[in-house]
Amino acid sequence: MPLLQVNAVGSRPELSGAMPLCRSLAAHIEALPPGAPIVVLIHGYKFSPFHARRDPHDHILSLAPRRSNGVPSWPKHLGFGRGRKDEGLCIAFGWQAFGTFWTAYREAEAAGEALAEMLQSIAGMTARPVDILGHSLGARVALTAVARAVQGNVGRVILMAAAEFQGPASRCLSSRVGQGAEFINVASRENDFFDLLVERLVHPFGRARRTLGEGLAAAHPNWLDIQIDHDPTRTALARFGHRIAAPNRRICHWSGYLRPGMLAFYTDLIRDRDRLSFARLQASLPQSRDPRWSRFFGKKWPKPPLPFLRKPSF
Repeated sequence: MPLLQVNAVGSRPELSGAMPLCRSLAAHIEALPPGAPIVVLIHGYKFSPFHARRDPHDHILSLAPRRSNGVPSWPKHLGFGRGRKDEGLCIAFGWQAFGTFWTAYREAEAAGEALAEMLQSIAGMTARPVDILGHSLGARVALTAVARAVQGNVGRVILMAAAEFQGPASRCLSSRVGQGAEFINVASRENDFFDLLVERLVHPFGRARRTLGEGLAAAHPNWLDIQIDHDPTRTALARFGHRIAAPNRRICHWSGYLRPGMLAFYTDLIRDRDRLSFARLQASLPQSRDPRWSRFFGKKWPKPPLPFLRKPSF
């Protein structure tokens, strides 16, 4: 079985099923062939495994989504569920992200503690690295987990349109587990509107704080910002064989996985580390980024304007 469904119940991880989580993890990890990856997938805002119509395990985290309405299955596009022995173990991590944004932002921290506990359990079973891919507030869950884990072997942490701030990311990088991981922050100027909302909702009266859509101001050897709607970046990725589609919207929070070519890129980040080594990516991708709001004021757009929003339907 290539897919485990795990949910954060408060700050504890629980398997979706009757078997205890640790026993199930141990059985699946023991059956993995050498080199097979372990990957944790984390959804973002508006999903919840505790609401039938919002269940991520019937949507993007499922091998055969029943409610996707055309939105791609993350596990399937990342190479799971094909019956190959070396495809590895995929852990679909659900958490309570439905409700007000403030409630979900707080729940993301508790879910991060649950994920940290699971990472520590896996570390006691195997030395294999665990890769993590999270979208939106799922990125906050991932960063919290890595920062809170006392022990663990985390490989690559791929953040898509992260709804988190630069400060927590920097603290995560300085943590014991974070120092050994590689962080790939996938951003887009299409997400500027949502970045602004997060900044104003979480810190409306405080000192100006920037989300990870702006990247990290200070250079870190294990952190890489990739702006996927930056033309020089798309050109550089094409040299690696990854042709990322050009942006066609001013506002989109989901382009990190809806944009053609993105899930194939993540698949190779997980499964082809030699070709897409962190050092090669750092050396090949441009350090420059388009400024915030350039999707509105720095580009010429066709008339009539394309739709402002594209969101997955539940």
